[in-house]
Amino acid sequence: MASFRDILARGVKNRWMLYIASMAAANVFAGVVAAVLLLWVLPIPRDVLKLNRGDVIFYTALIYLVAGAVISIGTAVVLLGPVARWRRRGGPPTAAEQSSVMLLPLRQALVHTVVWLIGAVAFIAYNYSDTPNLAITGGIVLALVSVGTFGASYMLGERILRPVAARALSDAEYAPLYAPPISMRLLLTWGLGTLVPTIGLLTLAIGQLTGWVDASSTTFAAAVIAMCVLTGLTSLVLTLLASAHLSDPVRQLRAALLDVRNDVRGASVNVYDGSELGMLQVGFNRMVTAVDERRRLRTLFGKHVGDDVARLALENGTELGGETRFVAVLFVDMIASTRMAAARPPTEVVDVLNRFFEVIVEVVHRQGGFINKFIGDEVFAVFGAPLEMPDPCTATLQAARRMRAELVERTGIDAGIGVSSGVCVAGNVGAAERLEYTVIGDAVNEAARLTELAKIHPSRVFASQRTVTAACAEERKHWTAGRSLVLRGRRMPTEIAYPADAHAAANGSADTRGSAAVGRVADNDDPGPATAPQYRPHPGETG
Repeated sequence: MASFRDILARGVKNRWMLYIASMAAANVFAGVVAAVLLLWVLPIPRDVLKLNRGDVIFYTALIYLVAGAVISIGTAVVLLGPVARWRRRGGPPTAAEQSSVMLLPLRQALVHTVVWLIGAVAFIAYNYSDTPNLAITGGIVLALVSVGTFGASYMLGERILRPVAARALSDAEYAPLYAPPISMRLLLTWGLGTLVPTIGLLTLAIGQLTGWVDASSTTFAAAVIAMCVLTGLTSLVLTLLASAHLSDPVRQLRAALLDVRNDVRGASVNVYDGSELGMLQVGFNRMVTAVDERRRLRTLFGKHVGDDVARLALENGTELGGETRFVAVLFVDMIASTRMAAARPPTEVVDVLNRFFEVIVEVVHRQGGFINKFIGDEVFAVFGAPLEMPDPCTATLQAARRMRAELVERTGIDAGIGVSSGVCVAGNVGAAERLEYTVIGDAVNEAARLTELAKIHPSRVFASQRTVTAACAEERKHWTAGRSLVLRGRRMPTEIAYPADAHAAANGSADTRGSAAVGRVADNDDPGPATAPQYRPHPGETG
């Protein structure tokens, strides 16, 4: 599918010819209107026209129209020269080339105005000595036509060259104030569509009252009707051009806003105006770019710290400190990861870890938990912080059981899982320049030590009996109470519980998927502190 710039490139070449033809046509149309007004509409005395003035007006107008068309075409070609050189060269336009593109309609309209004003002066000078009424009337008509030609040429040229202007502004740094402000354009539309015809009618009425224009009531009425019709048509055309000039950017902005609301990436509007509208278009594109960047940063931030933490940080700030919460925590530690890292290539190790982490993240998120840390081959998850949960103990115990089953079924990776609960402090720790969200408390220490013990037990899952007791009745049915142990670094004993289906876990698929990589204790015996492997510190532990 062709890109917007490709479409613009094709549009530029086609618009040049359309622009040249339109400028010549606008000039010719103005001449035809002037000739019709002078020869048939305005109540100029017929005896004046009989003195060969009619033929003179006709042939002079014809010659002037041809000359005006030639001047219009030649001017357009000259003014388009810098644009053509820029397009042949390629790349972004220079400041002078961009200025040439944006100011081209205004310069072309000024040329048309000068041509018609020169014609008005020449008409008055040629006819004033013999027919002053005709000279003054024709001069006024040509002067008014020159003003109308200016407005029509400018607004029509700006409309036609919109793709060229869009290309010039999109390929280079936007420079505002290349066009009259919106208020000036509206005044111009009013002046051309209302003020100029009104001046013509007022002049006609004053001439009739003062005797300068001596016409019958029928002739005068026909002239007024013709002027009113011409005024209506002119006002309609100018109003359509002006309204399109204002409504087109608004429609584009509305469509782009809908894209932003619907989360469409890359939503933008075409910048083709050199006034406040262009500044609005540029501002919208820059705003969307900033929003997309913030969205990407927020997504990246959320992936690193979790969506809930990211949302709280954006809403409440990132001050150091925390709050006291009752939470349930879960540690997962892969078994035999050191030997795997020594025996396999690093890329394969990373692939295994990613599959391992993928299952853990899915299960934790499914149960409403929060992944707090990835440390090597370990994962630390929290339930009840940063968002409160009605029953964090049940959710954590369910996550531990399902995590064990899905790790075996989906990856064949063996891991120890420890669960505990209690009152902890949850919040931001670190320094003002670098901080992280974490949970600190005795429950974290207890879960870390239970994880180490679980790695040598067939169930591979240990939880504190306190956590099981706090869970719902349905979940308690899935757990079996063990004996009390004084865990390393602690003074008070911990009552241990493990899944009731530990026998199936030990004798089923776990035995064939690598659980035999470490020693086991008997199913009916709980390991004491002496049988625990060498302890390694875990994230979030204190003491």
